[in-house]
Amino acid sequence: MNGDNGALWDAATLILPLVFAIVCHEIAHGLVARWLGDPTAARMGRLTLNPLAHVDPVGTVVVPGLLALAHAPVFGWARPVPVDARFFRDPRRGMMLVGIAGPAMNFVLALVAAVGIGLMARFVPQPEPRSLAAFTADNLANFLAVNLFIGLFNLLPVPPFDGSHVVEGLLPLPLARRYARARRWGMLLAIGLVVVVPWFTGASVVARWVEPPFTWLMAHYLALAQWVAGA
Repeated sequence: MNGDNGALWDAATLILPLVFAIVCHEIAHGLVARWLGDPTAARMGRLTLNPLAHVDPVGTVVVPGLLALAHAPVFGWARPVPVDARFFRDPRRGMMLVGIAGPAMNFVLALVAAVGIGLMARFVPQPEPRSLAAFTADNLANFLAVNLFIGLFNLLPVPPFDGSHVVEGLLPLPLARRYARARRWGMLLAIGLVVVVPWFTGASVVARWVEPPFTWLMAHYLALAQWVAGA
């Protein structure tokens, strides 16, 4: 495989799982919000697998591309699914459930990927290079890793990540209101923690708080894949 074809293969087997994982993450937020009584996302056509409904030109394309060119930690975001907590019977509890829904969806999708990897290993143990089976196997492997990373990364307890909604719901109301004020600076906080702080201090939030549980979970998901494969 020449360099251009190899790069195209790598891009295809990463971009497809990444986009699908992000889209399902956002849909999960909207589905739980609708279940709790908020029809906003449904009315705006956001409960769809069409990636164009969820892509943020800056967060999904420009920022990840610039970070990759700068050899910095790559992260991005999709257009957040609109949620109106005023429809919820208990807005604080509702926002916690909506926030957890995205990462929970990613962990479920990672489970599906692990089962798929196991089935591929059982029935197509040595796929031909550049074959449909090899393409499927690489997509499943990346789909597993991407979903675990997105799920864990979004549990960081900092606005605008999903974990911040859990923190806000658990704090006493006066503290929760103060904490919520930081949400207006969410993107700046995220860029500061993930890019600026590691750049100047060498202390990586991802390495410190995301990689250890990622490694632990990956081992268990791969163990499931091996069990499905009959290994």
